[in-house]
Amino acid sequence: MTEGSPSRRHPLVRLAARIPVTLVLVGVVLACGVVSRGLWHPLSASPLWDQVAYGLPAIAEGRWWTPVTGTFFSDPPWLYVVVISGFAGVAYLEYHRGSRVALGWFTAGQLVGVLCMLGFVALISQLSWPWAVAMAHSLDVGPSGGTMACIAASATAMSSPWRERVWFTVLGACAVLLLFWGTPADIVHAFAVLLVLAVQRPLPARRSTMRERRLLGFLAALAIATAQVLVFLSPTRGPFGSSAAGSAPLVNLVVDVLVIVLIARGLRRGRRWAWLVAVVLAAVNIAWAAVVAVGLQIPSLPEDLFGGDPTPTLGEAGLWAIFLGYLVWARAAFRAARRGTIGSSPAPTAADAAALLKAHGGGTLSWMTTWKHMSYLRTESGIVAYQRHAGVAIALSDPLGPPEGRAQSVTEFIAASERDGLVPCLFSAGEQTRRAVPSTWRSLVVADDTIVDLPGLNFRGNTWKPVRTSLNRAAREGMTFRLTRLVDEPWGVQAQVRVISQSWVGGKELPEMGFTLGTLEEARDPEVRLALAVSPQGDVDGFLSWLPIYGADGRVDGWTLDLMRRREHGFVPVMEYLIGSSALQFAAEGARIMSLSGAPLTHQYPPDAGVIAALSERLAETLEPVYGFRSLHRFKEKFHPRSETLYLLFREGSDLPRIGAGLVRAFLPDASLRQFADAGLELVRRDGG
Repeated sequence: MTEGSPSRRHPLVRLAARIPVTLVLVGVVLACGVVSRGLWHPLSASPLWDQVAYGLPAIAEGRWWTPVTGTFFSDPPWLYVVVISGFAGVAYLEYHRGSRVALGWFTAGQLVGVLCMLGFVALISQLSWPWAVAMAHSLDVGPSGGTMACIAASATAMSSPWRERVWFTVLGACAVLLLFWGTPADIVHAFAVLLVLAVQRPLPARRSTMRERRLLGFLAALAIATAQVLVFLSPTRGPFGSSAAGSAPLVNLVVDVLVIVLIARGLRRGRRWAWLVAVVLAAVNIAWAAVVAVGLQIPSLPEDLFGGDPTPTLGEAGLWAIFLGYLVWARAAFRAARRGTIGSSPAPTAADAAALLKAHGGGTLSWMTTWKHMSYLRTESGIVAYQRHAGVAIALSDPLGPPEGRAQSVTEFIAASERDGLVPCLFSAGEQTRRAVPSTWRSLVVADDTIVDLPGLNFRGNTWKPVRTSLNRAAREGMTFRLTRLVDEPWGVQAQVRVISQSWVGGKELPEMGFTLGTLEEARDPEVRLALAVSPQGDVDGFLSWLPIYGADGRVDGWTLDLMRRREHGFVPVMEYLIGSSALQFAAEGARIMSLSGAPLTHQYPPDAGVIAALSERLAETLEPVYGFRSLHRFKEKFHPRSETLYLLFREGSDLPRIGAGLVRAFLPDASLRQFADAGLELVRRDGG
């Protein structure tokens, strides 16, 4: 490999090689700033201003070159920071689309924006409109028309939904600047963006998702609130007149912003009530602006009749009108009502889920979908089991039903969740389900399912010595293994099992986890088998619970480990003994697999996993003293299982904070804030010791 090969260059050198046009343009702007001294002195106070600035006066006096020369200057000096920052959009476009495209859009956006601004100002200057007259006598400089066009064009290089979100931000910024400040540069920005909009037509049509329509409604509401705050804090000189900072009553601003934020949260979740309130509020603001506009034409009315400076009200009416139009256009996205389940009623039951499992089979975790606190969505081809927490619909494992209908079930679950304003995700899903979600979805490994193949299992050889030793020791000490059902055992055995479990739970700072980790209540299911280790004295030294894994033929194809509990000071290798004895009996019965289930946060990531691996490692270190996930995973390795990856499937990274909150509530529905705090103190105490 040669010294100058691209892969040996410094990253900054490789970046510079990808954006030469951007670097040249920035260099020219800075050079002009140095030559004109505009970097430290206002250019408008220099004789050079009249020679390079563009505007109607310059064209009227024959300075036809100013639309080009004005591109490479800025005024006042502090604005150079904003101007140079704007070239980031040019750099992004050039990096992803090439130098020719970036230069083309910069040139077209700048020249078309400036020329259209001149024509527009010349047209409106014929009216007796103070703002139009002021624009007709104004000069300006700056390359922001070209940089704004590149920012807009660069959105098309982004994947959906970021493409639509960037476009919304660009259009919103242009609207606010034009309505409240209305400088020549703001007019140039508007025409430059309209040029890109007309050529590329990037805005979403009816094919945009319900979620995106709700998100845009949410962002639009927050944009109006932000605009009101900015207008209150700074003076304006827009098309509707001028206003001083703080000219409107503060109490009105606070109330308006609080109401808008409340509505925005409802719009984000697609609530019908939020849409109705937003429509009414927009209509009221537009109507009030119309009243103010008429009142200002009546000289006999007192100036303070409208409660402060009325100028911002007229500009805000323009934003409310755009917002109202959007709400009417996207009204179908805001029909979610508050209710406990998604989908049509009546909802399926746990019995329906169990019947579907027995008819078509399921995965190693599928029986958990029949547990309490689960809700169900009936799809065209099956059932999706889920829990609803913190605004998130968390589907557990894979959809139930025939494998060929899995993709349809996933699609219907996503649509039903989004229709009710919930964030959809699938937890502990397998590889087939990962392939069934939309291609834009992301996945995160949450566990490795540990599976022991039972045919031919005999525990012979050195690799099985620890398991074989526990079985031999149990035989010498008179331990008895019994595979039974908890509901079939006498009261005395059930009482011992209950005491062992309560003792285990009592040693934790947090209560028993749920969702994918069962309790004795789930173990009482007649379909669940209980493995008991009984001492010669009749004491239960430990127990396991096994969940059925149904095959496609309706027969039990294997068993999944759920509860693992042992009596303190009992038979030491009781867990190895119980699992080994269970495996031998399951194999004798003709079962195909035995799943030791997945220990969360124990996945072995590749070296290039990056932030995902780092996050998992940190969480594992934090929770290990409380729940021992890693030590449990190491224990299961004694049985030499093969691994099948389990995933968390979600739309995008911005959903993860809400999904995380939902999973915490799913796993620890009964934990209090005090218990979380106590567990945290215990972690600190152990770490410091």
